[in-house]
Amino acid sequence: MYKLSPSDFAYLYEECKLCYYLKIKHGIYQPSMPMPGVFSAINTRLQGNLVGKNLHTLSEKLPDGIVENQEGWVESKPVPDTEVFIKGKYDLLVKLPDDTHLLVDLKISTPGDDKIEKYKTQLNAYKFALENPANGNPIKLTRLGLLIFYPDQVSFEKGSATLTFPPSWLEVPADQTGFLAFAKRIDKLLSGPTPEEGKECKWCKYRHLGDTLSHTDTGSVKDDTIPF
Repeated sequence: MYKLSPSDFAYLYEECKLCYYLKIKHGIYQPSMPMPGVFSAINTRLQGNLVGKNLHTLSEKLPDGIVENQEGWVESKPVPDTEVFIKGKYDLLVKLPDDTHLLVDLKISTPGDDKIEKYKTQLNAYKFALENPANGNPIKLTRLGLLIFYPDQVSFEKGSATLTFPPSWLEVPADQTGFLAFAKRIDKLLSGPTPEEGKECKWCKYRHLGDTLSHTDTGSVKDDTIPF
């Protein structure tokens, strides 16, 4: 069985099938590029202050529901007809007035409808895991969405700078049929031959450049050829 992390779907899987294959099947990770600490600090403070609150009372743009939990780990049963399962950490779980739940992914980014398609598979993977847990009771999800914050204005008062982060809401369609088909494509990828690298994958370019340099006499390279 292979563990799939939903957070890999929007970037690693789309950018380079080879790097994705190496990570999932052989545990070979791309070198990490840590996110600046300020983004983690903002994200943690936003999420922590939402727990226990009704999103709709914070902004009329947001759904009517109480935030029950933040950053919860989930692990699914095997996806039907595959050798893969889902394991990861979602952002926010919201209880709706009809006692079903809404899954929210929080982003600090510019809002845009393109993000619906970008993160649709990730959110539907969490939906599958919550409704088909490896252990414990299933949680029924009837809605999925992106809660996006991006700094808008700044004010200075009493020696402090205050940034405003108006929230934007993007509803993401639930599509379990699409997710199951996606999981089967990954299962086929992992059970097949080693895939080709992504043509625009910077890590693959970096690997080739390093291999080339190690076999040259000069051991030097022009800065504009380094892919980072």
